[in-house]
Amino acid sequence: MSVALQGKTIVLGVCGGIAAYKAAALTSKLTQAGATVRVIMTESAVQFVAPLTFQTLSRHHVFVDTFDEKDPSVVSHINLADSADLVLIAPATANMIGKLALGLGDDMLSTTLLATEAPIWVAPAMNVHMYANPAVQANMQTLASRGVRFIEPGEGQLACGYVGKGRLAEPEEIFAAVERFFAGEKKPLAGKRVLVTAGGTVERLDPVRYLTNDSSGKMGYAIAEEAVRMGAQVTLVSGPTALSAPAGAQLVRVQSALDMREAVLSRLDAQDVVVKAAAVADYRPAEAATQKIKKKADTLTLQLVKNPDILQEIGTLKTHQFVIGFAAETENLDDYAMDKLNRKNCDLIVGNDVSQAGAGFGTDTNIVRIYDRSGLVQALSLRSKSEVARELLQLAAQRLISVGDA
Repeated sequence: MSVALQGKTIVLGVCGGIAAYKAAALTSKLTQAGATVRVIMTESAVQFVAPLTFQTLSRHHVFVDTFDEKDPSVVSHINLADSADLVLIAPATANMIGKLALGLGDDMLSTTLLATEAPIWVAPAMNVHMYANPAVQANMQTLASRGVRFIEPGEGQLACGYVGKGRLAEPEEIFAAVERFFAGEKKPLAGKRVLVTAGGTVERLDPVRYLTNDSSGKMGYAIAEEAVRMGAQVTLVSGPTALSAPAGAQLVRVQSALDMREAVLSRLDAQDVVVKAAAVADYRPAEAATQKIKKKADTLTLQLVKNPDILQEIGTLKTHQFVIGFAAETENLDDYAMDKLNRKNCDLIVGNDVSQAGAGFGTDTNIVRIYDRSGLVQALSLRSKSEVARELLQLAAQRLISVGDA
């Protein structure tokens, strides 16, 4: 039995896929831990596992057909939606993720999802190419922005024969996440002030042109969102992006490197943690034209001057702050990252080879290596930027505790 799960009602949505068999093991674990598990199966899921399996393991009727009302005193999908402390879809197919993103309700599970006010968790399982499809990724981003939480699929041999990301997380992993949720997830950064920089900077040539880079800001925004989740008071200093501000973070919008420098240094003293994830321009035009530069000669020479190194200034000025830098490289990652860490007096530095597939600008994933003054601390293979943010901030929180105990 689990104290955290006793008395909790979990509505488990099971979609059609070979991974449905894992949902049976998950049902058993949750039930044995003291949770009330109410299972909703799609018609496709029934082709893989019989409803009787889930009925036996959960000790409750299993719902498949919206119109098969088992209790005349209630409307089943509304009753399930209202009774849930958590709605968990495992496995979740691309089809169900799309329905949820679009607000469609054409079966028992999708109508229940529309009606519930409980937290919704989604554990995807599908072919690696389906998972990477831009439409599926866009739907997942939409849901994440609405507060839906994802349990990332694993990598490995898939039932279709491919090797890659798309395998349903193991029942033990999903169970542990649910138990942590009901136990009250720890807030390792509670009471801490965290400043995060994100996005690229814009260096004006004239009123209609500028120099910038390919940074989308996704990594910095993921860090800010995770820091809020860990209990921190977060300030996000962001260059221009198309991203929405993470709920709970104070957003400070800036344009140029000089703007970002002012925004960061004016707030530095109050911070406990500084994460410099922004891609700040190294140079800016020596002089920005007040009017549009007209096309005249065949060539145009621009004179650029060096921007201040914000990270280096932070490293020089810091007193108690825990400073994390980023090093985006295309070669010799270990050497360049360690050199940057030492020159700029960082406590940790996150290196990533942006030439690798899945690790470059604009992606929802990253591949990173985290270093301290002793060298490599942790290497993270391809995973979502949210997962990278979580691992990085957990490491920072542990270091802060160690310093506080010293």
